[in-house]
Amino acid sequence: MRSATSVGANYRSACRGKSTADVIAKLSLVEEEADESLYWMELIVEIGLLPLEKVRNLMSENTEILAITVASIKTLCQKEKTKIKKIKSKICLDKL
Repeated sequence: MRSATSVGANYRSACRGKSTADVIAKLSLVEEEADESLYWMELIVEIGLLPLEKVRNLMSENTEILAITVASIKTLCQKEKTKIKKIKSKICLDKL
């Protein structure tokens, strides 16, 4: 329950990030918590607390959230790299 609710809380925090690096850091927490939630659901099924049929939809949705989060982090990292390259290019041009 804690890791699952942390996904939403950290995503909300990421939406209020002060910089791209801040958003990436906060989304990384979302990724960790979503992965932890998936672990707990797998464990619940493995030890027989609930049958897979009861947890399957939650696991599927969690996996989708995890994939979306990872894709978002990759996109933001790529944009950040592009931004840094442009800044370095301007610096080099200024020195010529």
